[in-house]
Amino acid sequence: MTTIEVIKGDITKIKADAIVNAANEQLAGGGGVDGAIHRAGGPAIMAECRQIGGCPTGQAVITTAGNLPAKKVIHTVGPIWKGGHHREEELLANCYKQSLKLALVHGLCTVAFPNISTGVYDYPKKEAANVAIQTVRDFTKENEGLEKVIFVCFDDENYQLYSEHLSSN
Repeated sequence: MTTIEVIKGDITKIKADAIVNAANEQLAGGGGVDGAIHRAGGPAIMAECRQIGGCPTGQAVITTAGNLPAKKVIHTVGPIWKGGHHREEELLANCYKQSLKLALVHGLCTVAFPNISTGVYDYPKKEAANVAIQTVRDFTKENEGLEKVIFVCFDDENYQLYSEHLSSN
């Protein structure tokens, strides 16, 4: 059975088999979580991202973790919120599913997620938390091999929302 937990912290400091990066389609680094992971991980991550070339929204790719304490970085591209009528929920759920599938394919047992799409992509935080937790729960019920999934919340609001949702359901 997979343990699911929520912590408040910096995902670049998490020692897990994989941390997930909320990337852009070009895998070009950027602000927020993406920029922090690239800065902390060093140039090896960007070198692999350049070789991969890009990643469509809702999909995921995997690279080295460079200087990070994690073994690998799974890069996934969350949807930009456009009012909720442009497949945002489906695409966000796919980010979690595709990331977890990659973890299993690569034999990774612990995965740490940021709050995908809730920063500059403007996905409403409460709705994003619901999608994230439900998708991870559904995936781990149907697939064996993951020991722990950690939601790493950088801000108090996401930490509160994820904690409440996880404890109430």
